[in-house]
Amino acid sequence: MPDQTARPLAADGRGNALTAFIRRAKEQPPGDAPLPLALVALWNGDRVLMVFDRFRQGWELPGGLIEPGESPRRAAARELLEESGQTPGEPLRFVGYPRFRLAPDQRVEYGALFSGRCAEAVAFRPNEEIEAIWWWDLREALPGRVQPLDAHLARLTRLPL
Repeated sequence: MPDQTARPLAADGRGNALTAFIRRAKEQPPGDAPLPLALVALWNGDRVLMVFDRFRQGWELPGGLIEPGESPRRAAARELLEESGQTPGEPLRFVGYPRFRLAPDQRVEYGALFSGRCAEAVAFRPNEEIEAIWWWDLREALPGRVQPLDAHLARLTRLPL
């Protein structure tokens, strides 16, 4: 179990924090907190896909809740397609389990983080949840607020070209 007193890897100023990142086999999820979500870092060359969430008003990695009976990998692929219209050109690669402490109640939960490559980006159509997408090189400033937890996770998934 991660050290509860350790400094977070990233925090967002709204009371949310990325408190740990656990690299282990996907078949061995941590058991000390729920695992309700899956995230995807989809790369096109040296740029990672970020989506602008209308409700949270910020740039973040595509992802969302794992539905009952759904595997984390399937949830990641579904959320990626629903939120951005993008599909990976290869099977998603499991990266690890980010551990979050979330406001306002400071509940602890895990996510399953996946990474993949996109050979060819498709045109994006805004939807009810996502206003825009951006292929981010991790160095440039994005227009608006970037979720620091997701930016940190994107950096952890950077794949060699």
